[in-house]
Amino acid sequence: MMCEECGKAPATVHIERIINGRKMTMHLCRDCAQRSGLMTLGMLFQPSFSINSLMSAFLGSQLEALPATGPGAEGPRCPVCGMSYRDFARVGRLGCSRCYQVFEDRLEPLLRRIHGSDTHVGKAPAGAGEKARMRRQLEDLRKQLSRAVSDEAYEEAAKIRDRIKEVEAKLRGNPA
Repeated sequence: MMCEECGKAPATVHIERIINGRKMTMHLCRDCAQRSGLMTLGMLFQPSFSINSLMSAFLGSQLEALPATGPGAEGPRCPVCGMSYRDFARVGRLGCSRCYQVFEDRLEPLLRRIHGSDTHVGKAPAGAGEKARMRRQLEDLRKQLSRAVSDEAYEEAAKIRDRIKEVEAKLRGNPA
């Protein structure tokens, strides 16, 4: 995607604004974003910038939806650290590991909105794919072996055992 401002460089800064209830999205290159004042190169390195302040800013709209005073104003509190959801939104970080369970119903939609998913899917390091595949194959073969033995299918179990030995040898770097 190319920059909407200059049309020459690839868009690397994507800014969404809500103006009069309408969502406006701008796709700019770094230089145009800096020139327009929407982003300064050093903004992420300012002493006042932190992930916590970013989270607080992001949660600000959710805070407005909570009642300001009266029952339900603070919402549930973590029994371990005493943090309320309002405290989390103000500070930008949870107080302890138990907070994740206490605020789970509010955190899941928040994580989906921020990351596009509430489940982490990591990446394997380059070159680790083949070994990981062989380990999964080994795990499957061991399950098959266990089933074959419990079903008293000993000939099948012997074949599976031999395949397990082959895969183990490949994993060790000694192809059979």
